[in-house]
Amino acid sequence: MSETLQHDPIRSIGKEKDSSSIIGNEPSSDINDPNTLYHPEVDTSHVDGKKLMRRIDIHVIPWLAILYFLNFLDRGSIGNAKLYNMTKDCHITDNQYLIALTVYFFPYALLEPASNVILRRLKPSVWLSSMMLAWGVVMMCHGFIHNYGGLLAVRVLLGVTEAGMYPGIVFYISSWYKREEMGSKIAYFFSSATIAGAFSGLLAAAIHNMNGVGDLAGWRWIFIIEGLLTIVIALFSYWVIQDFPESAKFISEEERVFIIRRLQEDMRLSAAGENYKKKYIWQSLADWKTWVAMGIYMGFDGPLYAFSLFLPTIINQLGFAATKANLLSVPPYAWGCVTTVLIGLLGDRMKNRRAYVSLGLFGTGLIGYIILICSRTPGLSYFAVFLGASAIYPSIPNNVAWVAGNVEGAYKRSVTLGMAIGFGNINGAVTANIYRSSDSPWFVMGHAIVLAYIAIGFFCVALFRILLQRENARRDRGEQDEVIDGLENPRADIKNGHYPSVEAARIDKGDEWSGFRYSL
Repeated sequence: MSETLQHDPIRSIGKEKDSSSIIGNEPSSDINDPNTLYHPEVDTSHVDGKKLMRRIDIHVIPWLAILYFLNFLDRGSIGNAKLYNMTKDCHITDNQYLIALTVYFFPYALLEPASNVILRRLKPSVWLSSMMLAWGVVMMCHGFIHNYGGLLAVRVLLGVTEAGMYPGIVFYISSWYKREEMGSKIAYFFSSATIAGAFSGLLAAAIHNMNGVGDLAGWRWIFIIEGLLTIVIALFSYWVIQDFPESAKFISEEERVFIIRRLQEDMRLSAAGENYKKKYIWQSLADWKTWVAMGIYMGFDGPLYAFSLFLPTIINQLGFAATKANLLSVPPYAWGCVTTVLIGLLGDRMKNRRAYVSLGLFGTGLIGYIILICSRTPGLSYFAVFLGASAIYPSIPNNVAWVAGNVEGAYKRSVTLGMAIGFGNINGAVTANIYRSSDSPWFVMGHAIVLAYIAIGFFCVALFRILLQRENARRDRGEQDEVIDGLENPRADIKNGHYPSVEAARIDKGDEWSGFRYSL
């Protein structure tokens, strides 16, 4: 058993009337007691768990990676198009271009919490696919703008239609996998973002060769072709994306029960489904974890957008022509992809020490951006870009998995992830404005602001771990024990709640239940 699961919630259900077998939070009943199991009438002994999880991996992760690949590709293509005279052709100034980048983030960030709640109430196959279809259409519209007003309109619409895709995918993954598995799964799908960053440069260079076809500039074809590809994939997604475990069609009833039981054993107490209640949303808003997590996400999302939107420009200003700058942006993204997957696997292996992995990654980012601020040599600055990529991209799946694994309750987790990711993303509105042409070629101010973001992330990770550890210690001492009818527990306090059973307490309180232990 994981060292974070010091109390088994499943074992305590059905035995709460026996005061001799449970004192406080030390249950001793058998997990095979039929009263403790989800659908006890279903026999899952013949289910091959490893084989089933491999099948789930195949049905869930690859298509999500494709979706996020296109999401990130479409979002960042404007940086590539700018190098091919988009702003000149549309008579857009440098400040207007930065404003256009900025307005994208407001609807994108503000709509994410609501999007996650809708996702939980609808089918992922419907909601995720519909979002994708809408932004594919908007992406195509980018290819037909002619002025600043048009650019503003399509960027706002892109923010509206893309809002919710990333937190939705993370929440969806958290509904299938145990806490110790999530880091690598999120890393696998998120690595597609680094591939998109690398591929966008190659694709932009290739599509630009269509310059003049249909009397359209090459940069217009970048948007049109990528938008068409997104629309096609979105239409397939309605049939390819699977739904939540309690309703997915590609698994049998025995396999469904097996999956839900293993999640519940891992403190994913709402795995069998949860009825919507407004109080779950308020639980998220009142939880300190939500607000500290917002600081963590701020620490890597601000740098992420600065990196993805301006890497070609930064390399270009170091003395490389547009096409060569796009091509030279490929290796840092490729390195970011490799490190993202490796750190995802490492984080899952370390289980209860994700905080140390996060601190190491943020520390690497601090070193990279200090070099970028101080360097006046193109080669050294290019090396520092690799350090930045190997810090920013792996930080995201590791921290996302850590936060998601420490929030229980399907709706509460959906809101917490939406809040944290939304706040992180809105910082893109800041970092979209920090690399000004007047600061080229070394962009000291931009690098310094990114450095400050990374420092905030480092501090919030340390704070998150300290507070989680302190809360686990309080629960070990019995300070959070609820009053349970039929149980003799001298440590129980009515202020922690009064419930007819342990099951009622754990369902009502989620991760605030005294038997829940946070992973560090």
